[in-house]
Amino acid sequence: MIKLYQFPISHYCEKVRWALDHKEIKHEVVNLLPGLHIKQTTKLAKHSSVPVIVDGDQVIQNSDKIITYLDKNHPQNNLTPTDGETKKQALEWEHYVDTQLGVHVRCVCYHILLDHPKIVIPFFTHNGSWYGKMLLRFGFKKLQSKMRYFMKINEETAQESYKKMEQAIDKIYQHLQSNSYLAGEEFSRADLAAAALLAPLCQPAGYGLNWPKTTPKRLQDIADEFKDKLAWVHDIYKKHR
Repeated sequence: MIKLYQFPISHYCEKVRWALDHKEIKHEVVNLLPGLHIKQTTKLAKHSSVPVIVDGDQVIQNSDKIITYLDKNHPQNNLTPTDGETKKQALEWEHYVDTQLGVHVRCVCYHILLDHPKIVIPFFTHNGSWYGKMLLRFGFKKLQSKMRYFMKINEETAQESYKKMEQAIDKIYQHLQSNSYLAGEEFSRADLAAAALLAPLCQPAGYGLNWPKTTPKRLQDIADEFKDKLAWVHDIYKKHR
């Protein structure tokens, strides 16, 4: 059985969760604690990042490579278009949202949420080890500092990420004014990637987390600002998640 090593809050991990569910692949989820995850992931793969899947003797890291692997080795409910031009478009859109959207959504959201441990600790420890919440309550300040340092999260980078996130949201929105999907006429890995990477802003049902009843005002203001342009995210989740 495939094992998925992940963070419940991670939108890149959501890409893989969604792909596995879409393809109806039985799998086991292993939820890791940020910081402590490094020892486990570096034993499995080259880098410390998640998601990582283990399928027999195969270890694959990074969401795009995992989806490619799943489509090749578990071809049911394929997410990669078979038509050459549509496939090219899907892969280009996925690369675009992976590099020009997902990283900036992460920076903007973490910059705000890391100042709200009562909200973010349950995200980090969701369905994890029994000792996770206790460890993070005592060690959160240290984790907060390390995440900000290593992930370069601060007011300046959050402002820059906001601008780039805005550009990407506008680009997707304009495309979807005359198209039902990002690549071709059917749901593909491009739509999955874009919707998953925007989910922390939209908080759709189906993500797998218990979203907070109250969102920090600064983050809620950003979500409200883009609400109309991101209505399609909820539609994609309802239809395909």
